[in-house]
Amino acid sequence: MAKHIKLILRGFGIFARFPRPVLLSMTLSILFQASIPFVNIWFSARIINELVGTRDQSRLVFLVALTICINLAANLAGSLLNRWQTVCQSLNWSVMTNLVTDKMLSMDYADVESPGVQESRSSIAQHQNGMGFGLNRLIGTYTGLVGGFIRLVLSVVFAFTLFTLPVPEEHTLAFLNSPISIAIVLLILLCNILLGPLIMARGGKIWAKASDLNNKYNRLFGFYFFTMTSDNNRAKDMRIYNQHPIITETSRDHFTTNAWIKFATYFDRHNAANGAITQITSGAIYLFVALKAVGGAFPVGNIVQYAGAVLQFGEGFGLLIMNAAELVNNNPYLEKVVDFLAIESKSDTGTRSLPQGTVEIEFHNVSFRYPSAEKYALHNVSMKLNTAQRLAVVGMNGSGKTTMIKLLCRLYDPTEGKITLNGIDIKEYKRDEYFKLYSVVFQDFELLPFTLGQNVSVDTEFDADRVHMTLSQAGFGEKLESMPHGLDTYLYKNFTEDGVDVSGGEAQKIALARALYKNSPFIILDEPTAALDPIAEYEIYNSFNEIVEEKTAVYISHRLSSCRFCDDIAVFHEGELVQRGGHDELAGDASGKYKELWDAQAQYYS
Repeated sequence: MAKHIKLILRGFGIFARFPRPVLLSMTLSILFQASIPFVNIWFSARIINELVGTRDQSRLVFLVALTICINLAANLAGSLLNRWQTVCQSLNWSVMTNLVTDKMLSMDYADVESPGVQESRSSIAQHQNGMGFGLNRLIGTYTGLVGGFIRLVLSVVFAFTLFTLPVPEEHTLAFLNSPISIAIVLLILLCNILLGPLIMARGGKIWAKASDLNNKYNRLFGFYFFTMTSDNNRAKDMRIYNQHPIITETSRDHFTTNAWIKFATYFDRHNAANGAITQITSGAIYLFVALKAVGGAFPVGNIVQYAGAVLQFGEGFGLLIMNAAELVNNNPYLEKVVDFLAIESKSDTGTRSLPQGTVEIEFHNVSFRYPSAEKYALHNVSMKLNTAQRLAVVGMNGSGKTTMIKLLCRLYDPTEGKITLNGIDIKEYKRDEYFKLYSVVFQDFELLPFTLGQNVSVDTEFDADRVHMTLSQAGFGEKLESMPHGLDTYLYKNFTEDGVDVSGGEAQKIALARALYKNSPFIILDEPTAALDPIAEYEIYNSFNEIVEEKTAVYISHRLSSCRFCDDIAVFHEGELVQRGGHDELAGDASGKYKELWDAQAQYYS
């Protein structure tokens, strides 16, 4: 129980981060909804007492008019509160989604690549979107807990005199004053208070178990009816091979399960049992109140007040217990959210600012092994990156080239050894400042479905002349002239119908322009042209070599012919730096790995 309470408090701590209007709108709406029934209960009792009492017409008119006015005002206030809450509820969803999204965007790259983190992120989204478990369910229980507490307090105030006003001793119903009679009524009420919510909590637990099944079928539903049918690449195969029947039959097999019927049956049984208990309890309470009224303990109109108050007490107490049970049922899903948001950065610990002027990067016996991997991806690498040089990093696939770049850019930290900037471990520098050193075009680079100008500048506000210049330098100038809205043209059609789909080669040029626009002292090309033919790749590298001017440039390629213009070549093999030097020097070493790779590839270009 202590663990459950601690987790719930941590969850409400996250909930407290929501903008104040969201919490305020919810709280005011709950207060209003829980209080207004008691106003009508009180006035109804007064009106009935007047009707069976003195029947003072002026007082009756006043009470009726006041009741109508209060209800009209309550209706108007309720509409305004509901409208405000509806607006804020839409903000709720945005805030909850952004909490997880912002965390994903800000966490260490190593954690982003972690299968466990990816599974956790996916699970959070599935439970939130499917059955509303997780942080979303916490918001629902908040309304139930606060509303239940308000009902509980007000009902005690309204029903207190039910047990203190006695039936006259001379009346045959005077036994209702005895502690035994009162204890029996309270016991009946307690049965409703405890059994009803416990039954519903058990039903809620069954419903919570259905969440995993719901997520599975939501995922399959989305795949069958959205992903597969809207995928342009699959559309050709579907028609050529007439895949429509097999997709229809397979999807029907997945969605004709009786599992949901089983869950719904169990849940409805608990609903029915709870309803039966509530009705029996309501009858017993009405009987007690009516008998006390007949016995002369209070006016007839008070029947409405006491019966209503006692039932509100039961509902309020039930809401408290049921929502408390729901919090416990929700905890396994809430724990995923809490743990996900609690992931701490392991690499963002530096405090130093970057030095001004020339920077020198050096690897000192650096080794790296990916999490859960047995073999080292990089082993005992020592090398220095000289300022304003052109360094080519070559080697077979899996030789450690890209891993070296990830370590250089501080996307990962070395498992062993260290990397220094001007003799100081790069982990001592502020991470965000260190990232500014590098403009990288990765092999698997991605463009955003935003405007062309925003893609190059990575900002909503940008220097249009500078964007034009970098696009021209990257070889995109001619294509830019045909873009319908110039730099304001959207790439792809995710957000607008008149978006432009660019080819792979055009996308590569935009990515190169983005690297130039950032204007970092180090520019790295990590095989971004691997899909191009060797001649096109060589041309891009040569033109880019002229553009980078005095910057330090690192080119990674498995095609050795594309990097002959570099004055320094580092050869990697099986995670180790095995050779380094100029092309002529390395090609002249008959026993070296570079010569082996060169000869193996030369036959294709002879």
